[in-house]
Amino acid sequence: MASEIPNDFEKVQALSADERVDYLVETASESQQIWSLHSKAGWVVQSSDGEECFPIWPSESFAKAWATDDWADCKPKAIPLDAWIERWTPGMVKDGTILAVFPVEDDDCAIMAPDELQSLFDGVE
Repeated sequence: MASEIPNDFEKVQALSADERVDYLVETASESQQIWSLHSKAGWVVQSSDGEECFPIWPSESFAKAWATDDWADCKPKAIPLDAWIERWTPGMVKDGTILAVFPVEDDDCAIMAPDELQSLFDGVE
């Protein structure tokens, strides 16, 4: 399925929010990594519709594109997919953390619970 999704940076960013979720799941399943931004102060948090969300991206390049303005001191950091599934997801569910899945400029992103995203990974072979 991932081969059906464009690899070009701008084309991928132009996908709908749901298509970007699919792209993230496929890409992370292949690379065995999820990306976010991290600084000396810790992991970044994004505000969306009044909720604090943990933003995630499918690759370093997409995360790096967000390391500007308030997040200019942040660096992309990979989270191994097995750690994401085994530790991060249960911890975020327990903490009530919400995910901002593959945000891009000028478009809404999918906001979902970590266990909802987990169910999408469970469906990937």
